[in-house]
Amino acid sequence: MAFLGEAIEELEKPTGAVRCTKDLVEEALFERRRDLFTEVELVFFDTTSLYFEGQGGEIGKRGHNKDHRPDLKQMVVGMAVDVEGCPICCEMWPGNTADVTTLMPVGKRMRERFRLREITVVGDRGMVSQKTLEALEGSDPPVGYIIGVRMRRQKEVNLSVLGSRKQWQESVPERTNAKDPAPLKIKEVWVENRRYVVCLNEEERRKDTHDREAIVAHLKEQLRQGDKSLVGNKGYRRYLKVQGDHHFAIDEKQIKTEARYDGLWVLRTNTLYNAETVAHVYKALWRVEEIIRTTKSIMDTRPIYHRCNETIRGHVFCSFLALLLKTELERRMKFADFKCEWAQVIRGLDSLQQVEVTFQDKRFVLRSQLTSEASAALRATGVAAPPTLRELS
Repeated sequence: MAFLGEAIEELEKPTGAVRCTKDLVEEALFERRRDLFTEVELVFFDTTSLYFEGQGGEIGKRGHNKDHRPDLKQMVVGMAVDVEGCPICCEMWPGNTADVTTLMPVGKRMRERFRLREITVVGDRGMVSQKTLEALEGSDPPVGYIIGVRMRRQKEVNLSVLGSRKQWQESVPERTNAKDPAPLKIKEVWVENRRYVVCLNEEERRKDTHDREAIVAHLKEQLRQGDKSLVGNKGYRRYLKVQGDHHFAIDEKQIKTEARYDGLWVLRTNTLYNAETVAHVYKALWRVEEIIRTTKSIMDTRPIYHRCNETIRGHVFCSFLALLLKTELERRMKFADFKCEWAQVIRGLDSLQQVEVTFQDKRFVLRSQLTSEASAALRATGVAAPPTLRELS
């Protein structure tokens, strides 16, 4: 692990990212699947935090902890995934690195590392700032982006974009059965030279309205019995206002304000994709978030006990390699039309064992029975299963 995490270039400022041996492995793996038609135009990027049980070396710092463990030092890990869901690379920074400082360096580094002519970075609203967007547009050549924006905090979005009276365009109709994709309506709004795409999920809007009405109804019931206990609940507090002698009442104005955002999200982009494509590309970012959750849970990436920067980076990269193998195995099984749950595949492969026995002065190797999931995995990868019984010479 220390070998994988050894630095081969000086520290990159100001983000603290380090080019190390694992970068060479990522680039070699990318080259293996590059052909004349390979062109990574869309890169989905997201970050998470991993906490340490110990000091975490120099990379271990205190910062905004997404695992709700502010008592522990952490590191920030970013992952880039292509449009097919295949991991491209992982990046690592000290735990006090803000998400908004990672997007621009990642776009620049990926262009250089993987020799990409054009790249469009897709990220959520936690990664964007006005300074970041200006840097992306001002780079040479400009980096394309599709970014979620904060609806409540940005005045331009709150007033000009959400206040637009343009007609909605239906992209995905209402579901007729549970397996259908979620409904989606979109509209494109320009504010001077800035392009926004507003998205509406009617199903989510109805759910948000129902949830808020349930909270308000419960609030009214609780207010009749006493209001002091309600203040500590964030879900309740947002709908309350102080009235009279330090008492609380329902804030009808705030309820009306919150209703504006039901089922909505807003994107900003400088790409030439049409509005419908922009919306669907951003929805695909949720796949990256799912991949990161998979890495943290299934791959047992955390907690991290290492103390040296090199072994810490190597430890995280081993999880990345495991994720890459998982993604490739799932791709091959899907191509072969094998439908199996991942947990069952792992359970079946774990139970695949060989035992050496001696019988009448002869040595044999016995293999355990294959489960259907393990058999499907072996066939999908073109690996022949060992014989059930084999005599050793």
